[in-house]
Amino acid sequence: MAKRVYNFAAGPAILPEEVLQKAADEMLNYADSGMGVMELSHRSALYQEIIDSAEAGFRKLINIPENYKVLFLQGGASLQFAMVPMNLMVNKKADYVNTGAWSKKAIAEAKKFGEVKVVGDSSDKTFSYIPKLDPATFTKDADYFHITSNNTIYGTKLMDLPDTGNVPVVADMSSNILSENFDVKKYALIYGGAQKNLGPAGVTFVIIRDDMIGKVEGLPTMLDYNTHVKEGSMFNTPATYGIYILRLVFDHMIKMGGIAYYEELNKKKAKLIYDAIDNSTMFKAHVQNTDDRSLMNIPFFINTEKYSNADELNKKFLKETEAAGMTNLKGHRSVGGMRASVYNAMPLKGCEALAELIAKFDKENA
Repeated sequence: MAKRVYNFAAGPAILPEEVLQKAADEMLNYADSGMGVMELSHRSALYQEIIDSAEAGFRKLINIPENYKVLFLQGGASLQFAMVPMNLMVNKKADYVNTGAWSKKAIAEAKKFGEVKVVGDSSDKTFSYIPKLDPATFTKDADYFHITSNNTIYGTKLMDLPDTGNVPVVADMSSNILSENFDVKKYALIYGGAQKNLGPAGVTFVIIRDDMIGKVEGLPTMLDYNTHVKEGSMFNTPATYGIYILRLVFDHMIKMGGIAYYEELNKKKAKLIYDAIDNSTMFKAHVQNTDDRSLMNIPFFINTEKYSNADELNKKFLKETEAAGMTNLKGHRSVGGMRASVYNAMPLKGCEALAELIAKFDKENA
């Protein structure tokens, strides 16, 4: 097998080697059909078993109740930024928490369909914290309350939900779904792109409670959740191969011990890297409040307050990570420095290697 690197990309992201190997083994001949999955008709019984198994695995992993539908769509979370308000805005009001680039885009789309109230905003400090949320400021007759549960670019997470009363909670969980345990029943709708913890780019998941379906009539057919519920995510040709990979990932995760296993592993992996950063002289994490820190995305950089040549040192560190077989660690342009995305499939050894290099670089260059 060719050499594998430790891929710290924010997405499309690392996938379990066992899943990739199985997919490779079945590439030319799936289930003795004489065809690869990409060649199967989505109307065939063989493919129906794949998509049904994918849904069953997803439901098992996070205990999705029976009164929630699971959809595998296309268009990414970016399309959901519009589909959510289109399908849910009856009173034409919604509350949003602005915690980063993706929530900003969701807010911009929602404003095209109704009144949006931003009830929390951390843009004043480059989204380096989760804002305090005061339920007294929430819109009592809002159609929904929207959060981004994990901020890929800025490395914050929001999993402790405020009391929204009778207002349904909607969450973009693109970058932390399946990373830790949570109660699906606290949410009315959860959506996200699959290309972080679930599988390849091209599949979008939606978990929607039954009472959220069909609230608005007259929508374009493809943009109506009801269309996809009625057709079992196959109104049009779905991303068949991507959903097949999702099925393999879910099976692999269940075999490894499910969410409990991954939550423990993810906390251990993140702690290794955060500790290395916090214990260093040179490096600084973008998110200082430990309660707000993401388990999945860790932005950090050379401390500009201490080092006037921080940009040069950031580049030097990135060269050393590449040379050591650690790729895609360059930070997003809005934060700079580095970003380690340590999704479920990132092995513990990858995080150990990065933590060791942080300590070594600090010792040699401080």
